Amino acid sequence: MGRRKIEMKRVIDSNSRQVTFSKRRNGLFKKAHEIATLCGAEVGIVVFSPGGKPFSFGHPNVDSVADRFLNREEDEDNTDDRGVRRSGKVVERLNQQVDDLVKKVEAEKKKGEVIHKALVKAKTKWGLPVQDMSQSELVKEKQSLEELRESVMARVTDMEASSSLLLLANKPVKETEKNVAKSG
Repeated sequence: MGRRKIEMKRVIDSNSRQVTFSKRRNGLFKKAHEIATLCGAEVGIVVFSPGGKPFSFGHPNVDSVADRFLNREEDEDNTDDRGVRRSGKVVERLNQQVDDLVKKVEAEKKKGEVIHKALVKAKTKWGLPVQDMSQSELVKEKQSLEELRESVMARVTDMEASSSLLLLANKPVKETEKNVAKSG
């Protein structure tokens, strides 16, 4: 009768999917072994099952193929006594990236601690959340906020006046303005 063509789509039944995975994985590894034997190619395959279990095949081994792929170096002096390629520049670069990320995480943690302390300080300064306050506490909070608003507005007015005076002091006086000032 011959083989039937199987439509390429996800196998719905989990048991059938696991059986299909096992058979196809073995076939894939067999083909990888054949190409490594016939052509002398270095082959590395890593596959995760539907259940999340890892499977790998490598010739000469997965680690040496992965190192060679990551390093993309062809020099032979970068091998150990077993002939396995050692990682070089790529691993150093990845280690540097990890170090940089760790430093960033630490900096973010410190920022988070500062923000947390500021929130705690603000919470103790202003008291309870609005939902938990009584009416008299809300009136007091309103008064303190109004006072704060007034002091902020006064400070803004002072700053605007100061900046206007600075602008006038730094701006050269034109001849026509001098004449107007003399006649007046």
